[in-house]
Amino acid sequence: MSVSTIKSVASLLLATLVFSTATAKPKQTPDEEVRQAMRLATEFMMEKVSYNGGFVWHYLPDFSRQWGEMEAKRTMVWIQPPGTPSVGHLLLDAYHCTGDEYYYDQAKRVANALIWGQLPCGGWNYVFDFAGENSLKEWYSTVGKAGWRLEEFQHYYGNATFDDGGTMEAATFLLRLYVEKNDPIYRPALEKVINFVLESQYPIGGWPQRYPLRYDHPFHGKPDYTSFITLNDDVIPLVIEFLTQCYQALGMQNLKEPIMRAMYLIPTLQQGAPYAGWADQYTVEDLKPAHARSYEPRAINTSTTTAMVYLLMDYYKRTADSRFLIGIPAAIEYLETLPLSEELIERGGLQARRRTAPNSDSFVAARFIHPETGEPQFVHREGTNVYNGRYFYDNNPEGTLAHYGSFTTANPKALREAYEAVKKIPKEELAKDSPFLNNGLVPLKKYYTRGRASWGVPAAAPTLENVRKLIEAMDEEGCWLTPMRQTSNPYKPCTDATPNTSREYTSTNVGDEFDTSPYSADEAVDCISVRTYIDNMMQMIKYLDRQ
Repeated sequence: MSVSTIKSVASLLLATLVFSTATAKPKQTPDEEVRQAMRLATEFMMEKVSYNGGFVWHYLPDFSRQWGEMEAKRTMVWIQPPGTPSVGHLLLDAYHCTGDEYYYDQAKRVANALIWGQLPCGGWNYVFDFAGENSLKEWYSTVGKAGWRLEEFQHYYGNATFDDGGTMEAATFLLRLYVEKNDPIYRPALEKVINFVLESQYPIGGWPQRYPLRYDHPFHGKPDYTSFITLNDDVIPLVIEFLTQCYQALGMQNLKEPIMRAMYLIPTLQQGAPYAGWADQYTVEDLKPAHARSYEPRAINTSTTTAMVYLLMDYYKRTADSRFLIGIPAAIEYLETLPLSEELIERGGLQARRRTAPNSDSFVAARFIHPETGEPQFVHREGTNVYNGRYFYDNNPEGTLAHYGSFTTANPKALREAYEAVKKIPKEELAKDSPFLNNGLVPLKKYYTRGRASWGVPAAAPTLENVRKLIEAMDEEGCWLTPMRQTSNPYKPCTDATPNTSREYTSTNVGDEFDTSPYSADEAVDCISVRTYIDNMMQMIKYLDRQ
């Protein structure tokens, strides 16, 4: 080979090497790898799964069936967490973490869907339907009406609800979206829901479960409960939290009075000794414990009482007002009287629960206590479906419901220790951190989504190794398929309403084939889960945030 030929070959090899080096795709950094996976997963959820920017909870991969709290139509949008507002919060969290405008734009799509479903009153129902109100009414008259244990869906009110945090989850998301860039497009919807909250507040300070007020659904011979002042599912605490955030972030001084009025209602609702606890709902006229659904008797609720004691301590920290502490000793003393006897624990089949209580200071107690007699109330049902069955309660701990526990645990010792500790905090320290004792705007939190922790499930540490496992679990479209362990019977008409006293379905989540309530499936099937998307995205956000 001649010298010139050798030089030509060498030049060609050198040029090829230079070209290959220049065009080779640079290796991604771990952060870039995570960001790309987040974007792919979100594009899949927004473009393939959402309906006009709205979500339910679970979907079969072919979208032949989907579920919120119950089976839903493809055109329906669920408000309750982990529904549409929860996705909106997650998208804003992703935007704060990455700075990628894509997430802000997708958050606006979610907001636009929510604004479409916002009722004229300013709030939201549990669910709305892009196919229109007639389609939603048809769902209520079939799937909703047949859900034996989901009585809140058995009647279409046409108004908004504070139940299950739905309206407040949507309202808080709109607040966050608005203050992000002060986009005036979202101010009217935000003001609309703020006005809804203020208009629906009772003069005494609380809120009903639903508004505008309705009295058109007496149930099993008892008055419609949706107008009662409601603590159940944290109605009052969540509304107070939303108004407080508006007060701090928007400087709306007119909100302080309704906030304080609602906070001072909590000690007012405490019942007198010897049953110095709290109920889940109250009649408006006399602030006495009231019933709700047919398996929620008029009662003092042990779990609610514990929650209210902690809430009062929190309100004391916010205000430095000792009036929030006055009733706590009586509540703790009352809780100390509630341990169930060994006989009742054994009859209720709770020996294992007693042994696995959170710590040795906890004990098993009845969830519901009669407000006049102090006796436990245990809830049962008989029949096979909503058409022939009924719920009832008595003092028998045997054969109680599986879907709504009659038992709980209490730990008065922990409450007393927390109470003694909060009393020792110097008032000047409380005033320093109080949202009501200091002037000036307070920015909203950077992140709102808690991921798996919010469902009571521990999450893996957001290490690169664990995040890469999540990325490997995605398919090429960006979908995380998740085993769905619940299903439901498709709706089918039932013509036999003859009362039935069968106890076959006393302790099951579902009745016979006519019951549309979700239940645990014998075999899990793969599904697209909004909760899984939110959880996995938050793991990635936490990973990036720690770098």
